[in-house]
Amino acid sequence: MTRVLISADMEGVTGVTCPDDVEPGTAAWERMRPLLTGDVNAVIDGLLAGGASDVLVNDAHYTQRNLLLEAVDPRARLLTGRHKPLGMMEGIDRADAVVFLGYHTGAGERGVLSHTYLGTGPTAFRIDGEPADEGRMNALIAEEHGVPVVLVTGDDLTCEASRAWAPAARVVAVKECVSRYAALCLPPARSAELLRAQALAALRAHAARGDGPRTAGAGSPSDRSHRFELDFHAPHLAEAVGAVPTVERNGPRGIAFTAPDATTAARTFKVCTTVAGAAMEDHFA
Repeated sequence: MTRVLISADMEGVTGVTCPDDVEPGTAAWERMRPLLTGDVNAVIDGLLAGGASDVLVNDAHYTQRNLLLEAVDPRARLLTGRHKPLGMMEGIDRADAVVFLGYHTGAGERGVLSHTYLGTGPTAFRIDGEPADEGRMNALIAEEHGVPVVLVTGDDLTCEASRAWAPAARVVAVKECVSRYAALCLPPARSAELLRAQALAALRAHAARGDGPRTAGAGSPSDRSHRFELDFHAPHLAEAVGAVPTVERNGPRGIAFTAPDATTAARTFKVCTTVAGAAMEDHFA
């Protein structure tokens, strides 16, 4: 029996290219919700064909109410809504493998809708001195829980970047980055074929490696500490975030902190970006 978690973001799904596509409440977002759901359903179908016994989908984008529940494959379950303790990785404690669907590159990097948590503000993110993005951070949480990343989907640059933090994972590029707001996109029917095929192959490869159900005791935070560094485009954002306990200033526009494990680091990072977002003003973000 293999339980799979799908952490579903939106910037990296089929057809998405501009901010309105992922901004809840816009006409473009409403148009893209079926495409997001279509990508998810293609992966669910492939995972089940590959031997998954249970598929849990965590709606992980922004308000975390983007997927169309009534259109989700009925063989899966959907975790929807905000304020989940582990955010994008909620459900990792009940999974044997995880899929990062619709992911994107990080702040300051090339890629369709590249960013790290905030659309504007952060310009660079590093974990343990290495360039990082949401995928790397979430992969550390998965590793801490003893769960391998088996599939990553997004644009071509996201798939390339994932080689650094999920080298054994299968990848599906549903679009090719032209600029931050333009891409060569596959039609949904074609991307669905690729997503289903690679999800099936990912589960079979997972089984072939002997990565069965997690062993008893897996899922507790490790004692491996991590240092997170985040640079902003303006000094006042670093000043605001510097008020967060454990956070230190790291230059005029930067902050840094060290946490005892990846889960704690990710939670602290979420606090930092929330404070930075609250410190922004219209027109002078």
